[in-house]
Amino acid sequence: MRWPVGPSLSDPRRILRVFPWQKATLAHLADPGPAAKPVLCGGFCLTLREATAFARTGCPTFGALTRAQGVQCDTLRVAGPALLIHTDDVSDPRLDEFRDLTTADRRPDRPGGRGLVIAEGTVVVRRLVESSYPVRALLGVQRRIDELSDVLGGLDVPAYVTSADVMARVVGFHLNRGVLATADKAPQPSVAELVAGARVLAVLEGVGDHENLGALFRNAAALGVDGVLLGPGCSDPLYRRSVRVSMGHVLRVPFTVASDAGEWEEALRTLRASGFRLAALTPRPGAAALWEAAGSGKVALMLGSEGHGLSEAALAAADVAVSIPMADGVDSLNVATTGAVAFYELTVRREGAGDHVGS
Repeated sequence: MRWPVGPSLSDPRRILRVFPWQKATLAHLADPGPAAKPVLCGGFCLTLREATAFARTGCPTFGALTRAQGVQCDTLRVAGPALLIHTDDVSDPRLDEFRDLTTADRRPDRPGGRGLVIAEGTVVVRRLVESSYPVRALLGVQRRIDELSDVLGGLDVPAYVTSADVMARVVGFHLNRGVLATADKAPQPSVAELVAGARVLAVLEGVGDHENLGALFRNAAALGVDGVLLGPGCSDPLYRRSVRVSMGHVLRVPFTVASDAGEWEEALRTLRASGFRLAALTPRPGAAALWEAAGSGKVALMLGSEGHGLSEAALAAADVAVSIPMADGVDSLNVATTGAVAFYELTVRREGAGDHVGS
């Protein structure tokens, strides 16, 4: 096979493009601008794996292209607009969004950082891509990027491909899941928007543990809760650990934040004005059994911190105190477990929302 050689191929801006067909047809763009026209190379077809290998070393079937032929690409368009960029440079500044994730003051998902959402693992990254959060970039080993090829077609973002060793040195630890993605935060709904059309909401106060918060969002998604209101003392549900523990479901369950006392009080008033009954979960004596007190109308289920539960102010604001009856000698459950039991009671059992296959 003869490859066209000329000034256009020596242009370092040249991009190899692989179109989203069943097999990828190789083309090159002399000019990467919007007016560029692809020049097909003799119907040469590549699989995704073959195409990415070509971007690094040339096509192994037909022989590597030599430097004298002027091939200068480390960028490949695969399955649509997503850009695969191979790098083995630990100090590559393009990877800074993924750098030193063990150092709290440099993490982009922490206060003082860049306010980014970070997803890890193919399952969570896939959910991020399918969410309303604008994806910025991916970083992963080849195998994990390959596994995501079917959802990369709608993305016009870079996907940096590197080795597990380089990735570990950039991130600051070995990542078994093999892929990360960053995204900008999406706008949150207002409280009024959150309650519109909802029948069951979770209202959280003081849930500061990131893993419990992530588990609550996963439970809410699995059991059909319509949204989550985060009150004072709650951690950020878009913190990397919360996103991971939620299996990415925090990206699909609507939530809003009422972090100060005034916003919290106003949010509870909005819930009540919208027809919600505020049911406060508590292990205190005298609380009614959840299934006896919930009724058949709209319910906002209030859950408190892992240690002390709901504050006195929250309990006073509730319409009813409810509990989950337990065996002798046990007074409470972990907040995420409590949430799962209560969500099931209010959605699957009461509303008949269980006619679906879980995942």
